[in-house]
Amino acid sequence: MFALVLTAELTGVTNLRPDDTQDNPFWYMFKVQCTSCRETHENYVGVNRFETNEMSGSRGEANFVWRCKNCKRESSATIKAAPSAYEQGEPPKPQKVFEFDCRGLEFTEFKAEGEWLADGIDSGTKFTGIELIDGEWFDYDEKAGEEVSIKELVWEIKRA
Repeated sequence: MFALVLTAELTGVTNLRPDDTQDNPFWYMFKVQCTSCRETHENYVGVNRFETNEMSGSRGEANFVWRCKNCKRESSATIKAAPSAYEQGEPPKPQKVFEFDCRGLEFTEFKAEGEWLADGIDSGTKFTGIELIDGEWFDYDEKAGEEVSIKELVWEIKRA
C-alpha cells in the first residue's frame, strides 16, 4: 500500500480536497514506473476512483491497468477509498490524501491537475474551482474580509 501525502501552507482555509464525486470524478495524474524493468512511462497517466478496468486473464478489475511498453508486463493500481481533506495546521504537517494499492508498478510523481475545494476557516466560505497546478493559489474571503492562500505544496508518495 502506498499513500499520496501532502504538506502545504494554508492561510485562512482548511479542508483542502479534490473535487471528486461520482458525477464529476477527479483524475489523479501520476508518473508511472514498471517495477520489473524500471522503465518510466514518459507521460503522466490519469487514474480516477470511479472507473474500473478489466485485467487480462480475468484477474479482476482495477482503477488503472497498464502494460509496460518495454517488458510487456501488465500492472494495476487501485485507489482504496475517498480522499481525505487536508487540514490547516501551524506548522504545516504531512497528511495522507488517499491510499492506493499498486501491483507491478509504482507511481513516482504526482501532478495536481484538476479542481480542488476548500473551506474558509472562520467564515465557512466554500471555495471551489481551486487550481493548484502552479503550486500556489490566492483568493479573497469576503465574509472574513481577508486574503486566503494555499502555497508551499509538497507532494510525496510514501509506503503506507
